[in-house]
Amino acid sequence: MVTPVDPEQLSERERDILRHVVHNYIQTAVPIGSRYISKRFEKQLSPATIRNVMSDLEDLGFLSHPHTSAGRVPTDLGYRYYVDFLMEVSALSGRQKNEIEKQLDPALGGETLLRETSRLLGKISKQLSIVSSPHVASGVFEKLELIPIATSKLLVVISIRSGLVKTIMLEVGVEIPRHSLEQITRVLNERLVGLTLQQVRETFAERVRDVQDDKTGLVRLFIDSVDKLFDDVKEHDKVHISGTQNMIDQPEFGDPRNFRSVIELIENDDIIVHLLEKHDELEKDFVITIGAENNDEKAKEYSVVTATYNLEGVMGRVGIIGPRRMDYAKAVPLVDYVAKSIARLLGTK
Repeated sequence: MVTPVDPEQLSERERDILRHVVHNYIQTAVPIGSRYISKRFEKQLSPATIRNVMSDLEDLGFLSHPHTSAGRVPTDLGYRYYVDFLMEVSALSGRQKNEIEKQLDPALGGETLLRETSRLLGKISKQLSIVSSPHVASGVFEKLELIPIATSKLLVVISIRSGLVKTIMLEVGVEIPRHSLEQITRVLNERLVGLTLQQVRETFAERVRDVQDDKTGLVRLFIDSVDKLFDDVKEHDKVHISGTQNMIDQPEFGDPRNFRSVIELIENDDIIVHLLEKHDELEKDFVITIGAENNDEKAKEYSVVTATYNLEGVMGRVGIIGPRRMDYAKAVPLVDYVAKSIARLLGTK
């Protein structure tokens, strides 16, 4: 795990040089030497002075020194200090905003819109993009409808306050009279309205234990199917991943070993799901994890930037995964804008 840092840990000169090293390494993917910094530094400092400062930053753990190069590269700690204290976030260009607005059509519908968002985000960021479906279990129950489809099948339509709808097909075994469906629907709506789906799932049996339903057996079926009815979809159905080609075009992946590592990451949905889960646990609208801050061994060479979109309490995440050399100053506003766009488009009634 990256050690937390204090902004006052570094002097002004050390901060300036660290910012130059990180910024230039992000742009070039080449270890940065003292002469390179000296030619571009706003203040007149000799290469020898800069070299001494870079050596001090290396001793403090902010830079490392590849054996094959005279230059330095940022460590996870160096990136963390840069992101927290030195980075100047870029504004999203008008062209990028127009491209997002033009291609994200609310008429596409929920999951189709999320898939298209993932594809577009990967194209613009040139990184691996991830978009998670809303966590339905955190949504507030609004109403339930029971629609007979066939003699033995019943469509359950659950409306959530944010405007999302969840549908589940249940096998009921027998034909249930319409008046019984209407009565059970009325009772359930009265007792469940205003609760989150998670609360409904956890307390459903207790809330309906006095409902007389010996003839249809529908309430018992609901109790037995409570996890299916009031929980989120399966984990792997939650995440849309795009941008594989964009990711492997990065300079880091010219090395066959690094190329294999990114393919392993892309092919293992579990890793990406766990990365998103960690970001959810941090309960922040915006999260950046760098290198070793990602728990999974296969993700330690990458950084993850995510933002939350919120549909009246029902939340999902939008993000990008890229090398630690990611251009964080551009990634942050892009991910944030896309998250806000999803919230607006999915919230369009």
